Amino acid sequence: MSGYDQLPPDFLVFNYTQTLDHFGFKPESNMTFKQKYIINSKYWGGANTTSPIFVYTGDEAPIEGVAAYAGFIVELASRFKAFLLYIEHRYYGDSMPFGDRSKSFQDTSTLGYFTSAQALADYAQLITCIKKNLSAQNSPVIAVGGSYGGMLASWFRLKYPHIVIGALASSAPILYFEDITPHDGYGAVVTKDFRETSENCYSTIRESWFEIDKVAAQTNGLMNLSNIFATCMSLNSSRQLKNFLELSYMSSAQYDNPPYDLVGTICRAIDGVPQETYILDTIAKGLNASFGGDSCIYVFDLKPSNQSGWEWQKCTEMVMPIGWGPNDTMFEAYPFDINNYTRDCIQLFGVTPRPNWVTTEFGGHDIKSVLSNFGSNIIFSNGLRDPYSSGGVLQDLSDSILAIYTNEGAHCADLQTPDPNNDPQWLVAQRDKEIKIIELWIAEYNAKLTSKVLDNKAP
Repeated sequence: MSGYDQLPPDFLVFNYTQTLDHFGFKPESNMTFKQKYIINSKYWGGANTTSPIFVYTGDEAPIEGVAAYAGFIVELASRFKAFLLYIEHRYYGDSMPFGDRSKSFQDTSTLGYFTSAQALADYAQLITCIKKNLSAQNSPVIAVGGSYGGMLASWFRLKYPHIVIGALASSAPILYFEDITPHDGYGAVVTKDFRETSENCYSTIRESWFEIDKVAAQTNGLMNLSNIFATCMSLNSSRQLKNFLELSYMSSAQYDNPPYDLVGTICRAIDGVPQETYILDTIAKGLNASFGGDSCIYVFDLKPSNQSGWEWQKCTEMVMPIGWGPNDTMFEAYPFDINNYTRDCIQLFGVTPRPNWVTTEFGGHDIKSVLSNFGSNIIFSNGLRDPYSSGGVLQDLSDSILAIYTNEGAHCADLQTPDPNNDPQWLVAQRDKEIKIIELWIAEYNAKLTSKVLDNKAP
């Protein structure tokens, strides 16, 4: 089970015979593949009680990991006597349309069925089948997802309102596309997180980039950098090291959720060295603290070179223009350049990105006036310490499309398994708001259903 063989016995794993191509009628469109899904019926009140069904819209990971991580959906099930359904996204985990990964990722002819629209259609078809098998046609369905999965949950509600009555979209950057969100939004939030934690930490990081290049230009410079940062392998370039440091800082900010204190861990290490310490030794202390040990650090090359599922999606429709200028953030200048981006994608997959397709397919421009006219029942939840919140919905769009955010939280904090003994009050309050809204959706649905039944019985 992809490394997650310790799922509780309440979670049962199945495979569904899924349609390869929902939108075509060519001979190959009728092909099928095995799509993995997980159910949990422990709290299910049964179809006759119109108990809800919560569906986790799988994202760019094996579905077992989601089931193990996103414990808040289990909390929802216990409160609402709900049936839980987790659906694995095609081309991730074991849900490979052409049998295995090597065949599924063979070339653009096999990868051409790897789109968000196909994934949403997968979910619609599978949910419809599950409801039929449960004799639960009257049970309301609510989509839940985080990050890319949160984007899918919100789009699912908009595209398939007859399938789901509402969606909880956690940390969903549906606005991080061209001409909507500033390119430097992500880096600006990372910078804010570090600067609010420690001005000295922020300044030290900001000043370190020049020194790394300075050392690298010297005789045996890359070897000296490898020694300073205790890398497991020799460095290829100063850029390799800087990319790795940047990723470490960005990941620390993005996942800085309780009970972890990732940004604080780095900054305490940087602030804790004597003031006269050489700047790169200070930065190395921060990196070592980030990885939690004294062993060597494997600095891998971050240039896109592997044909991963998310790289394919980034090279086709999920073109998020993340970049920054020379003075925008604590990082070196890294402007988004669509020409370089396209060149890398052609080299990697032989495909040209479509940077405007997501907003054409799902919208995003002038979102408040558009969704207030035809959308409903979506919760967009965010933590403002999450760099992706810069591309999230942070204000209510209507009476039922609501933004719930906290100043403290980072990426998908509300979806984590609740911990009554350690969760901070702001996180408890955020979840409570979400529960009350979902409760209202279900009550409204059941009231309309009861009214419809009575109308049908009327003479």
